[in-house]
Amino acid sequence: MEDRVRDFLAESIDVAVVGAGHAGCEAALASARLGMKTIMLTMSLDSIAMMACNPNIGGTAKGHLVREIDALGGEMALNIDKTMIQCKMLNRSKGPAVHSLRAQADKKRYHTEMKKVLENQKDLEIIQSEVTRLTVEEDGSFNVYTSLGAYYSAKAVIVTTGTYLKGRIYIGELNYSSGPDGLAPADKLSESLMDLGIEMRKFKTGTPARIHSDSINFEKMEAQWGDDEIIPFSFMTDSIDIDQVPCYITYTTEETHEIIRNNLDRSPLYEGVIKSIGPRYCPSIEDKVVKFSDKDRHQLFVEPEGLDTKEMYIQGMSSSLPYEVQIPMYKTMIGLENAHIMRPAYAIEYDCIDPTQLKTSLELINIKNLFFAGQVNGSSGYEEAAAQGLVAGINAVMSLKNKEPLIFDRSEAYIGVLIDDLVTKGTNEPYRMMTSRAEYRLLLRQDNADERLTEKGYAAGLVTEERYKRFKNKKQQIEDEIERLKNIRITPKYEVNEILEGIGSVPLKMPLNMYELLKRVELNYDNTSELDKDRPLLKKEIKDYVETVIKYEGYILKQIKQVEQFKKLENKRIPKDIDYNEVGSLRLEARQKLDKIRPDSIGQASRISGVSPSDINVLLIYLMTYNNN
Repeated sequence: MEDRVRDFLAESIDVAVVGAGHAGCEAALASARLGMKTIMLTMSLDSIAMMACNPNIGGTAKGHLVREIDALGGEMALNIDKTMIQCKMLNRSKGPAVHSLRAQADKKRYHTEMKKVLENQKDLEIIQSEVTRLTVEEDGSFNVYTSLGAYYSAKAVIVTTGTYLKGRIYIGELNYSSGPDGLAPADKLSESLMDLGIEMRKFKTGTPARIHSDSINFEKMEAQWGDDEIIPFSFMTDSIDIDQVPCYITYTTEETHEIIRNNLDRSPLYEGVIKSIGPRYCPSIEDKVVKFSDKDRHQLFVEPEGLDTKEMYIQGMSSSLPYEVQIPMYKTMIGLENAHIMRPAYAIEYDCIDPTQLKTSLELINIKNLFFAGQVNGSSGYEEAAAQGLVAGINAVMSLKNKEPLIFDRSEAYIGVLIDDLVTKGTNEPYRMMTSRAEYRLLLRQDNADERLTEKGYAAGLVTEERYKRFKNKKQQIEDEIERLKNIRITPKYEVNEILEGIGSVPLKMPLNMYELLKRVELNYDNTSELDKDRPLLKKEIKDYVETVIKYEGYILKQIKQVEQFKKLENKRIPKDIDYNEVGSLRLEARQKLDKIRPDSIGQASRISGVSPSDINVLLIYLMTYNNN
């Protein structure tokens, strides 16, 4: 017979955050920093900001999210700047819209430093205990029950449970109840959420083995070093000077593939034991071998997990094959012939919600002041989780203060694209942010995140005076430099043309200002210094920003015009109390989808799967009549 504890009211607070992963950390910090008495409940204090999978922050599109979190006053960028062991700017050979920072983290230090920030945050209390039940009281408040018998009365709740809800680990025929990385699962909260009428589903993800570095022959691999000059993630970090450690590239072999093919019947995914859907853009090695059977090898990255550990993460080698198969399989790869597995690869299945049940503020449509953020919303990735956690934390406070929520549209931020995709389109697989998802990505560059979002973060109360002062100073420097370049007249003198020809540029035939001259592809700040000797000393980030604005001016103006058209539909608001059953000529599917998602605007309605352009026209005509009455 199961032992029962007596429930007792431990404390009454403003905001309760359930979970302490990357979403929970940002949500709890935002709430507390905005003056709310906040508690963060976690299965284990050791799981705070844990990197259960890859030991890095940033990457394509994800780096944009980290910069946006930073511009709004979040913590992730500051934390990775303190704990990185290698940093690299990705996609340098491509346009500035897709330049993305990516840093290898010391995963233990990342956890320790984030935990330290949380512990020192005023108005924030951290408690180790499993949340087992959530109830909504008659006055609209919540009771958050824990396995210790204590319950907490909260005015708002933010659920950030990651992959813990009914987590189940799969390693071949072996499967058992567990959270990520051997931690305990949260087995009881799912039923409570379903009792509240919340639709649940199952997703899966996985992680590769960790290999002891002393058992790896790195001489057979290709070393990958970070950039000589490290660009910080946070606008508040002046510089980073560290001894960077290398990552390595290696490959699978035909022998690897043969072992996998011979054991597919022992993979729980291919055997049909796991029926849930995994991440499309981070497939298991079994998936790669089956779906890309024409390839004789697959590229892998060997990444250190920290400075004080021998564990190496084998990126690209996620698997759920049996341990006895993993041991010989890893040894068939180049440089891993003597590999010693410290932690086996595994798949994990977990409960999450259908995110179309949420508003764009991440508040549940049907229950006021109940918010969800992170992987529980069907997303994947630390950065996507942190971005949602920050938004949920801010909006929980805005709701309690009876203020308008902070909402970003698709033209303002990758955060806006992420949330709009989740709550409007939904997702049938773990959602990953990519630059291709952003229609206006030239306007949503990582180098202008502060320009786009700092004012909003300051208005919300999360951006500090120091950060705001830095932002204003940087903005002024950019404006002054652009104006200065427009006023510098370059004439077609012999010495001027000699300099231009020396750097492979066409001689001038008529006067031109420096602003227009820098539009030439072959010219930049560095190689035109002889033409502009009175140039002020500027940080590299300022010079790079100004160059981008100049060289891409035509494309930027074109996207601004596209945004103006986009805004027209976004600004056509839909009344919250509209009854879609009264909108004649709407198709049944459109009526059902609109009633479920309850879009804020015509623009959002037009992006709902199953709502056609003709349905939008019907809705526009109805709204004209509705607004005139």
